[in-house]
Amino acid sequence: MDEIFIECSPGVSGDMLLSAFYDLGVPQEIFEKPLIDLGLKEFFSLSFNESFSSSFRAIKAEVRIIKNNEKRLWHDIRELIIKGKLEQNLEKKIIQVFELLAIAESNVHGISPENVHFHEIGSIDSIIDIVGVCAAIEYLKPSRIYCNTPNVGKGFTNTDHGLISIPSPAVIELISGNKMEVSSNASIDCELSTPTGIALLLAMVDSFDSPSKFCIDSYGVGAGQKNFSFPNLLKVLKIRSSSNKSNISVSPLFEEVSIQEAWIDDQTPEEVAMFVNLLRNEGALDVSYKAINMKKDRIGFSLVAIVPIEKEKFFRELWFKYSNTIGLRERRQGRWILPRREGYCETSFGKIRFKETTMPSGEKLIKPENDEILKLQKKYHLTIQDIRSTIKRTQGKFKTFND
Repeated sequence: MDEIFIECSPGVSGDMLLSAFYDLGVPQEIFEKPLIDLGLKEFFSLSFNESFSSSFRAIKAEVRIIKNNEKRLWHDIRELIIKGKLEQNLEKKIIQVFELLAIAESNVHGISPENVHFHEIGSIDSIIDIVGVCAAIEYLKPSRIYCNTPNVGKGFTNTDHGLISIPSPAVIELISGNKMEVSSNASIDCELSTPTGIALLLAMVDSFDSPSKFCIDSYGVGAGQKNFSFPNLLKVLKIRSSSNKSNISVSPLFEEVSIQEAWIDDQTPEEVAMFVNLLRNEGALDVSYKAINMKKDRIGFSLVAIVPIEKEKFFRELWFKYSNTIGLRERRQGRWILPRREGYCETSFGKIRFKETTMPSGEKLIKPENDEILKLQKKYHLTIQDIRSTIKRTQGKFKTFND
Protein backbone atom coordinates (compact mmCIF):
# COMPACT_ATOMS: atom_id res chain seq x y z
CA MET A 1 0.00 0.00 0.00
CA ASP A 2 1.28 3.47 -0.89
CA GLU A 3 2.34 6.09 1.59
CA ILE A 4 1.98 9.87 1.32
CA PHE A 5 4.64 12.51 1.99
CA ILE A 6 3.36 16.10 2.27
CA GLU A 7 6.12 18.57 1.49
CA CYS A 8 4.84 21.95 2.68
CA SER A 9 7.47 24.51 1.91
CA PRO A 10 6.94 27.26 2.69
CA GLY A 11 3.63 26.53 4.47
CA VAL A 12 0.23 24.84 4.29
CA SER A 13 -3.39 25.81 3.68
CA GLY A 14 -6.54 23.86 2.93
CA ASP A 15 -6.79 24.99 -0.71
CA MET A 16 -3.13 24.12 -1.41
CA LEU A 17 -3.68 20.59 -0.09
CA LEU A 18 -6.88 20.29 -2.13
CA SER A 19 -5.07 21.41 -5.30
CA ALA A 20 -2.12 19.08 -4.75
CA PHE A 21 -4.35 16.04 -4.22
CA TYR A 22 -6.23 16.85 -7.44
CA ASP A 23 -2.91 17.13 -9.30
CA LEU A 24 -1.90 13.79 -7.77
CA GLY A 25 -4.84 12.19 -9.56
CA VAL A 26 -7.82 12.32 -7.18
CA PRO A 27 -10.94 12.72 -9.42
CA GLN A 28 -12.95 15.92 -8.99
CA GLU A 29 -16.10 13.94 -8.20
CA ILE A 30 -14.37 12.58 -5.07
CA PHE A 31 -14.16 16.15 -3.71
CA GLU A 32 -17.67 17.16 -4.82
CA LYS A 33 -19.80 14.12 -3.89
CA PRO A 34 -19.60 14.50 -0.08
CA LEU A 35 -20.29 18.25 -0.46
CA ILE A 36 -23.40 17.42 -2.47
CA ASP A 37 -24.39 14.85 0.17
CA LEU A 38 -24.14 17.67 2.74
CA GLY A 39 -26.66 19.71 0.75
CA LEU A 40 -24.17 22.32 -0.44
CA LYS A 41 -24.50 21.77 -4.20
CA GLU A 42 -26.24 25.12 -4.83
CA PHE A 43 -23.73 27.12 -2.77
CA PHE A 44 -20.58 26.77 -4.87
CA SER A 45 -18.81 25.71 -8.02
CA LEU A 46 -15.33 24.16 -7.82
CA SER A 47 -12.73 24.14 -10.57
CA PHE A 48 -9.04 23.26 -10.81
CA ASN A 49 -6.84 25.26 -13.15
CA GLU A 50 -3.22 25.18 -14.16
CA SER A 51 -1.23 27.96 -12.51
CA PHE A 52 2.37 29.07 -12.13
CA SER A 53 4.39 30.27 -9.14
CA SER A 54 7.85 31.68 -9.89
CA SER A 55 7.60 29.95 -13.30
CA PHE A 56 6.88 26.53 -11.74
CA ARG A 57 3.70 24.74 -12.86
CA ALA A 58 1.05 23.80 -10.32
CA ILE A 59 -2.70 23.43 -9.88
CA LYS A 60 -4.80 26.05 -8.13
CA ALA A 61 -8.29 25.35 -6.77
CA GLU A 62 -10.87 28.02 -7.58
CA VAL A 63 -14.09 28.21 -5.57
CA ARG A 64 -16.91 30.42 -6.84
CA ILE A 65 -19.54 31.27 -4.23
CA ILE A 66 -23.04 31.06 -5.72
CA LYS A 67 -24.97 31.68 -2.53
CA ASN A 68 -23.75 33.49 0.56
CA ASN A 69 -23.82 31.15 3.52
CA GLU A 70 -24.12 32.29 7.09
CA LYS A 71 -21.22 32.03 9.53
CA ARG A 72 -21.96 28.87 11.45
CA LEU A 73 -21.53 27.68 15.03
CA TRP A 74 -19.55 24.46 15.49
CA HIS A 75 -22.78 22.83 16.67
CA ASP A 76 -24.42 23.73 13.32
CA ILE A 77 -21.52 22.41 11.25
CA ARG A 78 -21.44 19.11 13.17
CA GLU A 79 -25.17 18.68 12.70
CA LEU A 80 -24.76 19.39 8.97
CA ILE A 81 -22.04 16.73 8.70
CA ILE A 82 -23.96 14.08 10.64
CA LYS A 83 -27.17 14.66 8.67
CA GLY A 84 -25.22 14.21 5.44
CA LYS A 85 -24.93 10.47 6.19
CA LEU A 86 -21.43 10.27 4.80
CA GLU A 87 -19.37 7.08 4.86
CA GLN A 88 -18.40 6.53 8.52
CA ASN A 89 -14.62 6.92 8.18
CA LEU A 90 -14.99 10.07 6.09
CA GLU A 91 -17.45 11.57 8.55
CA LYS A 92 -15.04 10.82 11.40
CA LYS A 93 -12.12 12.51 9.61
CA ILE A 94 -14.13 15.65 8.82
CA ILE A 95 -15.49 15.96 12.35
CA GLN A 96 -12.01 15.49 13.78
CA VAL A 97 -10.64 18.46 11.79
CA PHE A 98 -13.51 20.74 12.81
CA GLU A 99 -13.23 19.47 16.39
CA LEU A 100 -9.56 20.50 16.51
CA LEU A 101 -10.48 23.95 15.20
CA ALA A 102 -13.44 24.32 17.58
CA ILE A 103 -11.35 23.40 20.64
CA ALA A 104 -8.59 25.81 19.58
CA GLU A 105 -11.05 28.66 19.01
CA SER A 106 -12.87 27.94 22.28
CA ASN A 107 -9.61 28.15 24.24
CA VAL A 108 -8.63 31.36 22.46
CA HIS A 109 -11.97 33.06 23.15
CA GLY A 110 -12.72 31.43 26.52
CA ILE A 111 -16.04 29.84 25.54
CA SER A 112 -17.47 26.34 25.13
CA PRO A 113 -16.51 24.53 21.88
CA GLU A 114 -20.24 24.11 21.16
CA ASN A 115 -20.63 27.89 21.01
CA VAL A 116 -17.63 28.64 18.83
CA HIS A 117 -18.72 30.97 16.04
CA PHE A 118 -16.56 30.15 13.03
CA HIS A 119 -15.69 33.09 10.82
CA GLU A 120 -13.26 32.33 8.00
CA ILE A 121 -13.34 28.64 8.98
CA GLY A 122 -17.13 28.46 8.77
CA SER A 123 -17.30 29.95 5.27
CA ILE A 124 -18.17 27.73 2.33
CA ASP A 125 -14.67 27.69 0.82
CA SER A 126 -13.12 26.46 4.08
CA ILE A 127 -15.77 23.75 4.37
CA ILE A 128 -14.92 22.70 0.80
CA ASP A 129 -11.21 22.52 1.67
CA ILE A 130 -11.74 20.38 4.78
CA VAL A 131 -14.33 18.02 3.30
CA GLY A 132 -12.41 17.73 0.02
CA VAL A 133 -9.02 16.94 1.58
CA CYS A 134 -10.56 14.37 3.95
CA ALA A 135 -12.35 12.78 0.97
CA ALA A 136 -9.06 12.59 -0.94
CA ILE A 137 -7.35 10.80 1.96
CA GLU A 138 -10.23 8.36 2.25
CA TYR A 139 -10.06 7.74 -1.51
CA LEU A 140 -6.29 7.12 -1.55
CA LYS A 141 -6.22 5.17 1.74
CA PRO A 142 -2.46 5.55 2.32
CA SER A 143 -0.89 3.21 4.85
CA ARG A 144 1.02 6.13 6.40
CA ILE A 145 1.26 9.90 5.96
CA TYR A 146 4.48 11.83 6.53
CA CYS A 147 4.99 15.58 6.54
CA ASN A 148 7.91 17.94 6.96
CA THR A 149 7.84 20.74 9.54
CA PRO A 150 5.50 23.51 8.33
CA ASN A 151 6.51 27.17 8.42
CA VAL A 152 4.04 29.51 10.16
CA GLY A 153 5.49 32.85 9.01
CA LYS A 154 5.38 36.12 10.95
CA GLY A 155 3.98 39.64 10.83
CA PHE A 156 0.27 40.57 10.80
CA THR A 157 -2.85 39.57 8.87
CA ASN A 158 -6.40 40.93 8.50
CA THR A 159 -9.26 38.77 9.84
CA ASP A 160 -12.88 39.20 10.94
CA HIS A 161 -11.40 40.03 14.36
CA GLY A 162 -9.27 42.81 12.86
CA LEU A 163 -5.50 42.95 12.44
CA ILE A 164 -3.82 40.12 14.37
CA SER A 165 -0.24 38.94 14.69
CA ILE A 166 1.16 35.84 12.99
CA PRO A 167 1.01 33.03 13.88
CA SER A 168 -2.65 33.64 14.69
CA PRO A 169 -4.04 32.77 18.14
CA ALA A 170 -5.83 29.73 16.67
CA VAL A 171 -2.62 28.44 15.06
CA ILE A 172 -0.70 28.96 18.32
CA GLU A 173 -3.36 27.04 20.22
CA LEU A 174 -3.35 24.19 17.69
CA ILE A 175 0.43 23.73 17.67
CA SER A 176 0.86 24.17 21.43
CA GLY A 177 -2.11 21.99 22.41
CA ASN A 178 -0.90 19.16 20.19
CA LYS A 179 2.87 19.57 20.79
CA MET A 180 3.45 20.17 17.07
CA GLU A 181 6.87 21.34 15.92
CA VAL A 182 6.87 24.26 13.46
CA SER A 183 9.42 26.67 12.00
CA SER A 184 9.36 30.41 11.37
CA ASN A 185 11.38 32.00 8.57
CA ALA A 186 12.42 35.45 9.76
CA SER A 187 12.65 36.74 6.19
CA ILE A 188 8.99 35.98 5.35
CA ASP A 189 6.64 38.65 6.71
CA CYS A 190 3.34 36.87 6.01
CA GLU A 191 0.99 34.10 7.18
CA LEU A 192 2.29 30.87 5.64
CA SER A 193 0.20 28.27 7.47
CA THR A 194 -3.51 28.75 8.12
CA PRO A 195 -5.53 27.25 10.99
CA THR A 196 -7.35 25.01 8.50
CA GLY A 197 -4.06 23.78 7.02
CA ILE A 198 -2.55 23.05 10.45
CA ALA A 199 -5.71 21.26 11.66
CA LEU A 200 -5.75 19.08 8.53
CA LEU A 201 -2.12 18.09 9.12
CA LEU A 202 -2.79 17.26 12.77
CA ALA A 203 -5.73 15.06 11.78
CA MET A 204 -4.01 13.32 8.85
CA VAL A 205 -0.30 13.01 9.51
CA ASP A 206 1.19 9.97 11.24
CA SER A 207 4.75 11.31 11.43
CA PHE A 208 6.36 14.74 11.09
CA ASP A 209 9.72 13.03 10.52
CA SER A 210 10.48 12.51 6.85
CA PRO A 211 11.32 8.91 5.84
CA SER A 212 15.08 8.56 5.33
CA LYS A 213 14.75 6.48 2.16
CA PHE A 214 11.86 6.29 -0.27
CA CYS A 215 10.86 5.99 -3.93
CA ILE A 216 8.46 8.51 -5.50
CA ASP A 217 5.75 6.88 -7.64
CA SER A 218 3.86 10.09 -8.48
CA TYR A 219 3.25 13.56 -7.10
CA GLY A 220 0.93 16.55 -7.22
CA VAL A 221 1.66 20.26 -6.78
CA GLY A 222 -0.75 22.82 -5.36
CA ALA A 223 -0.27 26.58 -5.68
CA GLY A 224 -1.11 29.05 -2.92
CA GLN A 225 -3.16 32.21 -3.43
CA LYS A 226 -0.35 34.60 -2.42
CA ASN A 227 2.56 35.74 -4.56
CA PHE A 228 6.03 35.70 -3.04
CA SER A 229 9.53 36.20 -4.37
CA PHE A 230 9.86 32.39 -4.18
CA PRO A 231 7.62 29.50 -5.30
CA ASN A 232 4.49 29.29 -3.12
CA LEU A 233 3.90 25.58 -3.67
CA LEU A 234 2.88 22.51 -1.70
CA LYS A 235 3.71 19.03 -2.96
CA VAL A 236 2.00 15.73 -2.15
CA LEU A 237 4.18 12.74 -3.00
CA LYS A 238 2.95 9.17 -3.34
CA ILE A 239 5.90 7.17 -2.06
CA ARG A 240 7.18 3.74 -1.07
CA SER A 241 9.53 4.00 1.89
CA SER A 242 11.88 1.33 3.16
CA SER A 243 9.57 0.91 6.16
CA ASN A 244 6.60 0.16 3.89
CA LYS A 245 6.97 -3.59 3.36
CA SER A 246 4.26 -5.87 2.13
CA ASN A 247 3.00 -8.71 4.29
CA ILE A 248 4.08 -6.91 7.46
CA SER A 249 4.02 -9.24 10.46
CA VAL A 250 4.63 -8.47 14.10
CA SER A 251 5.85 -11.18 16.46
CA PRO A 252 4.44 -11.25 19.98
CA LEU A 253 6.99 -10.26 22.63
CA PHE A 254 8.24 -12.78 25.20
CA GLU A 255 8.86 -11.76 28.80
CA GLU A 256 9.28 -13.49 32.15
CA VAL A 257 6.98 -12.57 35.02
CA SER A 258 6.63 -13.61 38.64
CA ILE A 259 3.47 -15.26 39.96
CA GLN A 260 2.85 -14.70 43.69
CA GLU A 261 -0.02 -16.53 45.36
CA ALA A 262 -1.46 -17.05 48.83
CA TRP A 263 -4.62 -18.43 50.47
CA ILE A 264 -6.00 -16.32 53.32
CA ASP A 265 -8.84 -17.30 55.66
CA ASP A 266 -8.50 -14.80 58.53
CA GLN A 267 -9.17 -11.43 56.86
CA THR A 268 -12.48 -9.74 56.05
CA PRO A 269 -13.59 -9.25 52.42
CA GLU A 270 -13.12 -5.48 52.89
CA GLU A 271 -9.51 -5.95 54.03
CA VAL A 272 -8.77 -8.33 51.17
CA ALA A 273 -10.23 -5.87 48.65
CA MET A 274 -8.06 -3.07 50.09
CA PHE A 275 -4.95 -5.25 49.81
CA VAL A 276 -5.77 -6.16 46.19
CA ASN A 277 -6.11 -2.44 45.33
CA LEU A 278 -2.76 -1.78 47.04
CA LEU A 279 -1.06 -4.41 44.85
CA ARG A 280 -2.58 -2.89 41.71
CA ASN A 281 -1.68 0.67 42.68
CA GLU A 282 1.92 -0.37 43.38
CA GLY A 283 2.35 -1.70 39.85
CA ALA A 284 1.22 -5.33 39.81
CA LEU A 285 0.60 -6.36 36.20
CA ASP A 286 -2.65 -8.01 37.25
CA VAL A 287 -4.35 -9.35 40.39
CA SER A 288 -7.22 -11.80 40.78
CA TYR A 289 -8.92 -13.29 43.80
CA LYS A 290 -11.81 -15.62 44.54
CA ALA A 291 -13.55 -17.22 47.51
CA ILE A 292 -12.49 -20.79 48.33
CA ASN A 293 -13.31 -23.46 50.97
CA MET A 294 -10.37 -23.94 53.36
CA LYS A 295 -9.58 -26.06 56.41
CA LYS A 296 -12.15 -26.38 59.19
CA ASP A 297 -14.81 -25.48 56.57
CA ARG A 298 -13.82 -21.83 56.66
CA ILE A 299 -14.42 -19.56 53.67
CA GLY A 300 -11.18 -17.92 52.58
CA PHE A 301 -9.67 -16.18 49.56
CA SER A 302 -7.21 -17.30 46.92
CA LEU A 303 -5.13 -14.30 45.77
CA VAL A 304 -2.88 -14.39 42.71
CA ALA A 305 -0.69 -11.48 41.61
CA ILE A 306 1.38 -11.20 38.42
CA VAL A 307 4.30 -8.89 39.13
CA PRO A 308 7.44 -7.75 37.26
CA ILE A 309 10.55 -9.84 37.92
CA GLU A 310 12.53 -6.80 39.02
CA LYS A 311 9.94 -6.02 41.74
CA GLU A 312 9.55 -9.53 43.21
CA LYS A 313 11.18 -8.62 46.53
CA PHE A 314 9.18 -5.39 46.84
CA PHE A 315 5.85 -7.19 46.39
CA ARG A 316 6.93 -10.05 48.64
CA GLU A 317 7.35 -7.52 51.45
CA LEU A 318 3.89 -6.05 50.74
CA TRP A 319 2.29 -9.48 51.20
CA PHE A 320 3.82 -9.98 54.63
CA LYS A 321 3.27 -6.40 55.76
CA TYR A 322 -0.30 -5.74 54.60
CA SER A 323 -1.96 -9.18 54.51
CA ASN A 324 -2.34 -11.88 57.17
CA THR A 325 -0.65 -14.60 55.14
CA ILE A 326 2.22 -16.44 56.80
CA GLY A 327 3.33 -18.10 53.57
CA LEU A 328 3.66 -17.07 49.93
CA ARG A 329 4.00 -19.29 46.85
CA GLU A 330 6.17 -17.80 44.13
CA ARG A 331 7.16 -19.03 40.69
CA ARG A 332 8.39 -17.54 37.46
CA GLN A 333 6.57 -18.05 34.16
CA GLY A 334 7.01 -16.87 30.61
CA ARG A 335 4.30 -15.09 28.69
CA TRP A 336 3.82 -13.86 25.13
CA ILE A 337 2.29 -10.43 24.70
CA LEU A 338 1.28 -8.31 21.71
CA PRO A 339 2.96 -4.90 21.49
CA ARG A 340 0.75 -2.19 22.96
CA ARG A 341 0.97 1.49 23.72
CA GLU A 342 -0.97 3.98 25.81
CA GLY A 343 -2.08 7.26 24.33
CA TYR A 344 -5.10 9.37 23.51
CA CYS A 345 -7.48 10.38 20.73
CA GLU A 346 -9.31 13.66 20.28
CA THR A 347 -13.10 13.17 20.36
CA SER A 348 -16.18 15.37 20.70
CA PHE A 349 -15.78 14.78 24.46
CA GLY A 350 -12.19 16.09 24.34
CA LYS A 351 -9.05 14.00 24.84
CA ILE A 352 -9.81 10.38 25.75
CA ARG A 353 -7.19 7.84 26.89
CA PHE A 354 -6.85 4.84 24.57
CA LYS A 355 -4.77 1.66 24.30
CA GLU A 356 -3.30 0.54 20.98
CA THR A 357 -2.50 -3.12 20.30
CA THR A 358 -0.49 -4.29 17.29
CA MET A 359 -1.78 -7.58 15.93
CA PRO A 360 0.55 -10.24 14.38
CA SER A 361 -0.71 -9.11 10.93
CA GLY A 362 0.55 -5.59 11.62
CA GLU A 363 -2.99 -4.25 12.05
CA LYS A 364 -3.34 -1.78 14.91
CA LEU A 365 -6.43 -1.92 17.12
CA ILE A 366 -7.33 0.87 19.51
CA LYS A 367 -9.99 1.08 22.19
CA PRO A 368 -10.84 3.65 24.86
CA GLU A 369 -9.96 2.98 28.49
CA ASN A 370 -12.98 1.74 30.44
CA ASP A 371 -12.38 4.26 33.25
CA GLU A 372 -12.80 7.05 30.69
CA ILE A 373 -16.15 5.59 29.59
CA LEU A 374 -17.41 5.50 33.19
CA LYS A 375 -16.30 9.12 33.85
CA LEU A 376 -18.13 10.33 30.74
CA GLN A 377 -21.25 8.34 31.67
CA LYS A 378 -21.41 10.06 35.06
CA LYS A 379 -20.66 13.49 33.60
CA TYR A 380 -23.16 13.44 30.71
CA HIS A 381 -25.76 10.97 32.09
CA LEU A 382 -25.67 8.91 28.88
CA THR A 383 -25.70 5.16 28.40
CA ILE A 384 -22.42 3.32 27.91
CA GLN A 385 -23.61 2.42 24.39
CA ASP A 386 -24.18 6.11 23.56
CA ILE A 387 -20.76 7.08 24.94
CA ARG A 388 -18.98 4.35 22.95
CA SER A 389 -20.91 5.19 19.78
CA THR A 390 -20.05 8.90 20.01
CA ILE A 391 -16.38 8.17 20.67
CA LYS A 392 -16.21 5.75 17.72
CA ARG A 393 -17.85 8.27 15.41
CA THR A 394 -15.68 11.26 16.37
CA GLN A 395 -12.32 9.80 17.45
CA GLY A 396 -9.23 11.11 15.69
CA LYS A 397 -5.79 9.61 15.19
CA PHE A 398 -4.19 7.75 18.07
CA LYS A 399 -1.29 9.66 19.62
CA THR A 400 0.95 7.81 22.01
CA PHE A 401 2.11 8.97 25.46
CA ASN A 402 5.11 6.65 25.20
CA ASP A 403 6.36 3.54 23.41
